[in-house]
Amino acid sequence: MRKRAAVALLGAVPALAGYAAPGASAVETQTDVQISNVSFDGGKDIVVGLYAKTITVSGTFTHPSGIQDADFVLWRGPDGANPYETYDDRIVSNQYYSHADCVASSATTSTCSQTISLEPDWRYGGTALTNAHAGTWKVSVQGVANDDSWTQSASYTTTRLRRQSQLTVNAGPEPTAKGKTLTVTGKLTRADWDNLDYRGYTNQPVKLQFRKAGTTTYTTVKTVYTSITGNLTTTVIASEDGYWRWNFAGTSTTPAVKATGDFVDVQ
Repeated sequence: MRKRAAVALLGAVPALAGYAAPGASAVETQTDVQISNVSFDGGKDIVVGLYAKTITVSGTFTHPSGIQDADFVLWRGPDGANPYETYDDRIVSNQYYSHADCVASSATTSTCSQTISLEPDWRYGGTALTNAHAGTWKVSVQGVANDDSWTQSASYTTTRLRRQSQLTVNAGPEPTAKGKTLTVTGKLTRADWDNLDYRGYTNQPVKLQFRKAGTTTYTTVKTVYTSITGNLTTTVIASEDGYWRWNFAGTSTTPAVKATGDFVDVQ
């Protein structure tokens, strides 16, 4: 009966515009299949670098006749530029379809889970992730009961697909004398899915922070904006031994990242 579940789901995708905005829970109920405890990658944003990222989505489904099947689909659009797109781990004409594996915990309730693979470099046909795919996606959830009745929530929740970030730091010269000028440099980059490498993130505010040796807390000294190539540079006055780092708060398409502290010996 898995084919029946797929037909119900795929037929609903073109009509998703009629459902609620992202974050809402708009449910078209054909019967009383209950959906709960949906966890999408443990509630975290999906962060993808230059290689495939496999995530797991799961949920609890309940119906008096028991649960036959379930589906979880990522989708978005249109927003004036993007057509409808759906994602999971099999591709057919730029749409990814799959089914969940359901394990019954009782005669009426099953926990269903599904893996979805997102790939910047699709080597076997289909469509790879591009930079334009970063951002918010809706999550559609459907449960199918053993009597073939079903419930679908077109916008059960949302998740964010983000381009992995990297951040470096270097403070010098070291060692240095108290009262001398230190130059602190670094670079903020993020995964470029169009070119399959890491490239500088332009004009982003990044905090320069200092932690005194023997302590555990960093304090923000100043905020510096990245250059067109993602580079960071500034100067400070050396006053005591400690660690310098850059701290980026992140954006809707790129996660937060902190550089590993660089120790400077002040003599």
